[in-house]
Order: sequence, then structure tokens, then C-alpha cells
Amino acid sequence: MLLKPDYEYKSIYDIELDKIKQNGIKALLFDLDSTIMASKTGFYTEQTIEWIDKVKKDFFVGVISNNNNPVYMQQVLSCSNFPIVFDAHKPDIKVAQKFMETYGLKPETTCFVGDRPLTDIACGKHLGCKTILVDSITADSESAIVRFARWLERCSIAPKN
Repeated sequence: MLLKPDYEYKSIYDIELDKIKQNGIKALLFDLDSTIMASKTGFYTEQTIEWIDKVKKDFFVGVISNNNNPVYMQQVLSCSNFPIVFDAHKPDIKVAQKFMETYGLKPETTCFVGDRPLTDIACGKHLGCKTILVDSITADSESAIVRFARWLERCSIAPKN
């Protein structure tokens, strides 16, 4: 099924980096909001900064975001030390494909990581990348309606084996 991720983890912190590295992955492309940054906050937690620094030791790290708010984009860029592209229009692949070409990334060695099956996983699959679905980085503090919407969206993917 198109929206079934190759891997699923509770959060980015649970991703088995050694496992995906052994499977030939050299680049991780992340969604921004709710994946590696609390939605629309404009800053990373200390835990996330430390984790990304660890990831960067073995992988190319980049961000593909649908966000297009200029003020927010400047906030994010000012606290990020890796390439980011905004206004990506995921699940459309044009922007992500150009980003990958710019940085010499090959789909077969790239993994797309996100919290939304209908945007992040669909985009990664259309690009030919491996995909990782994670829960929102702020799952424990999201409202009931947001959690329900996330549950509905995940009903679109095949059940775990």
C-alpha cells in the first residue's frame, strides 16, 4: 500500500539509527512541524538539538516543510544548522525532488521522516525513498481533537505486520 511506512516509531528519538544505516540509508529528510519541532514554535528543544547533532554524525540531515509563514521561516532558519526548504506542498514531490538534486541525494539511500501519512509518507514514497512514520513530538500534550484527527489519518495506512 502506498501510505504504509517502511518503519514506524513512537518518536524521532526511538528511530533505530544503526538499523537504518545498516540498510544503506545515508540521508534523513525530516518534516518540521510536529516531527522535530513543536508545531509553530520556531525553536527546537535541547533534547532535539542533541539528537540531531548525533544523527548528523552518520547521516545527511535536511528538512522539507510545507510551512510558508515568512516570520516563522526566519525563526526556524536562525536556529537550524542544516538545510531546510519551506513551502514544499507535500505530498507533491517537485520541491523535495529539487532539494534532493541540489544536495546529491539518491532516493535509494534516503529516508523521509514525518508524522503525517497523507503528506510526509506519501511524498517520501512518491520520491522512491524509504519512509519512517513517527508520532507527533508533542503527542502527550495535543488536544483530543488533534489526536482524533491523527488517528483518522493513520486509518489510511495498512495495519502493522
